[in-house]
Amino acid sequence: MSEMPATHGAVIVISSHVVRGAVGNRAAVFALETLGHRVWALPTVILPWHPGHGRSTRVTMPDADFRSIIDDLVAAPWIGEVRAVLSGYLGSAEQASGIARLVTALRERNPDLIYACDPIIGDANGLYVPAEIAAVIRDLLLPLATLATPNRFELSWFAGAALETNAAILDAALGLGPSRVLVTSAIPMMSGGTGNLYLSGRHALLAEHRLVDNPPNGTGDLLAAVFLARLMEGLPEERALQMATASVFEIIARTSKRGADELTLELDASSLATPMAMVQMRRLMHPSQVRKK
Repeated sequence: MSEMPATHGAVIVISSHVVRGAVGNRAAVFALETLGHRVWALPTVILPWHPGHGRSTRVTMPDADFRSIIDDLVAAPWIGEVRAVLSGYLGSAEQASGIARLVTALRERNPDLIYACDPIIGDANGLYVPAEIAAVIRDLLLPLATLATPNRFELSWFAGAALETNAAILDAALGLGPSRVLVTSAIPMMSGGTGNLYLSGRHALLAEHRLVDNPPNGTGDLLAAVFLARLMEGLPEERALQMATASVFEIIARTSKRGADELTLELDASSLATPMAMVQMRRLMHPSQVRKK
């Protein structure tokens, strides 16, 4: 499998929108635009802030309105600009149908369209979306995806198995569907670290960095966007993973040092463009090699 060719154009980002903070679309749009990509942003839900900060009003895009906006996007005179779609947090199961319809229509025009699915359904504490949303992401969106970016819990839920080793994570990633899978919160090999594990037809890679205690929300949204941007630049997968991991780690560390409760993206654009943080890269045994033995 060859590396993705460099693609210039717009990215449609479909996820949550918060008034205050840097999660969902607020994180992804900033990252993609900072790295030189035009963005079309469609909110699935609107919140004043991340629910982890306390109770707040939640406005979910009505399904009929969401469908109508998807119709408009499919028929837009500028739709030829779009080279990628990134979906994240969904407010209803029906929104998945609209995203699938959009991706399918775009692929008819451009077979090289990149669809990155960030299946935001939960974390180590369990699902934080209704099971029907998790199921429709699994059954409808992941089969369409070029790239999936689950955390370890999400991959475990999709696989229906505990993932206690990186070998188990790789095996589950191989069976997920997309040709490229980036798993956050993988099993670290370095003491006091955490890692992002990446599997494609060519590579099984682990990018590790020091664990930062109590990181702010939005790191998964940010990583998905930055990794997508780097792949769209045509960078080799290993370099794209190293740079995306370094950017996110650097921003987390700087945010923590400032004592901020949200990612301080507005102060850290340089960390997106030219990250300096150290990331340990490891090549792992590819599951396809294991199965040949």
